[in-house]
Amino acid sequence: MKKENALWWQKGIIYQIYPRSFMDSSGNGVGDLAGVRQRLDYIESLGVEAIWFSPINPSPMKDFGYDVSDYVDVHELYGGMPAFQALLDDAHRRGLKVVIDLVPNHSSDQHAWFQESRSSRDNPKRDWYIWRDPAPDGGPPNNWLSFFGGPAWTFDAHTGQYYLHQFVPEQPELNYRNPAVRQAMLDVMDFWMKLGVDGFRVDVIWLMMKDPDLRDNPLNPEWDGVNPHSKFIHQYTANLPEVHDLIQDMRGVLDRYPERMMVGEIYLPNQELMKYYGNDDECHLPFNFQLIHYPWNAQAYRRAVDQYEADLPAGAWPNWVLGNHDQHRFATRLGVENARTAQMMLLTLRGTPTCYYGDELGMTDGHIPPEFVQDPPAVKQPEIAHIVGRDPERTPMQWNAGPNAGFSPAGVQTWLPVNDNHATVNVEDESKDPKSFLNFFKALAHLRRSEDALCVGSYQSVDAGDDDIFAYLRRAEDGTTFLVVLNFSSRIITLDLGEIARTAEIAVSTDMVSSGTVKLGALIMAEHQGLLLRL
Repeated sequence: MKKENALWWQKGIIYQIYPRSFMDSSGNGVGDLAGVRQRLDYIESLGVEAIWFSPINPSPMKDFGYDVSDYVDVHELYGGMPAFQALLDDAHRRGLKVVIDLVPNHSSDQHAWFQESRSSRDNPKRDWYIWRDPAPDGGPPNNWLSFFGGPAWTFDAHTGQYYLHQFVPEQPELNYRNPAVRQAMLDVMDFWMKLGVDGFRVDVIWLMMKDPDLRDNPLNPEWDGVNPHSKFIHQYTANLPEVHDLIQDMRGVLDRYPERMMVGEIYLPNQELMKYYGNDDECHLPFNFQLIHYPWNAQAYRRAVDQYEADLPAGAWPNWVLGNHDQHRFATRLGVENARTAQMMLLTLRGTPTCYYGDELGMTDGHIPPEFVQDPPAVKQPEIAHIVGRDPERTPMQWNAGPNAGFSPAGVQTWLPVNDNHATVNVEDESKDPKSFLNFFKALAHLRRSEDALCVGSYQSVDAGDDDIFAYLRRAEDGTTFLVVLNFSSRIITLDLGEIARTAEIAVSTDMVSSGTVKLGALIMAEHQGLLLRL
């Protein structure tokens, strides 16, 4: 493939923004869309193709926007629809695409649909949600559990039945076996397409259909005894075959508009994940999260990448993720010393990389004192808050070394505490340092954008002769080739890669110092170093 023949979502980096945490323009301690608009120069300077926003819809914020009370409006906290339209128009003028979160699996219990549904058993919208009678003992209808702890059922005394929610009780699940519900959500998608949004990231798309017989989930024989949700295999609440028919209907909406895309949030092994591409009639990109779950090991990563590439259906486009709003930041998870090598890998593998705000600075998880914990699973399960809590990766963007890191005015209490390391890890200081993590990210992103080999070229892993090295070739149709060599270890390694070529030019090094020609027959890799080499 040539870059000019690729669609925008194939050739560009997608930059995820958590709206509460990016930039506070109003001085209330919470980020907003006007704040994002103020920072579009910065976003454009990164060399990314698109912005993806975590939920911006009206919401009671029981799960910080993933409990939607109106699917066709924007929360006043973020500036309402006028602020979004202004941001959308400004982004488009700059050539930036805009992707928004769609949360169709569940609504807020404050949504008008659910208010009608729970009003009586004979309300026309009763069957828009999943209601069932109590078990014979008066308890929940079955053993299904919430991801956030406890049963996935809440009893409604007014109508004498339980309703289903796989997250907080204020997030009742919609019933997509009802054609009216399906059509209502397709109409929501059409509304945003007409407004000019370029695509959707669809929340928990693989959970949208449930077993109609409500059978108990089987016990998980490999449960580690820590996270209660993992006690069962979610055979009847996730990845049901019928979900693919629903996703095909959703894809049909996007296909009515030019160059729109849909990425689905899916945590499944390859053999199941690949089904969500369908026959080019489901997700354009089923999110590929597997690198998040592997230990920092060169051969484990190589096997994972090679297997994923081998498993892709014909014509399917790969994608890669190292962090997001639900996962600890990769600089914390993998170690600060490995963060640049990981970033080089993410931006040079074949396919679309998604980058989380602040990761381009090398941001780490913030420290969240107990009195500031806000994430529902951490609040409900304080004994495992360090495992299930997502507040640490959602701390405010670090713009400068001043009060509140430049995110909010001095003296304002930010919605989550600012990370202490903002004095050294911030946009203003890193912009001035040619060797900074930020300038390293920009160097990779802009080279990726300019080179077919890195943007849309082929991938082939290389036997480097050392288990601590992950190396691969990226090659364009015109023969232009880059070699990526990543040292996962804390030792200096000398490699003989002379069979590939005699010499190569350093295009980007993780240290942002190394340059010039290297001999591949005796290539010296410093500890934790990554090299992007032009052959």
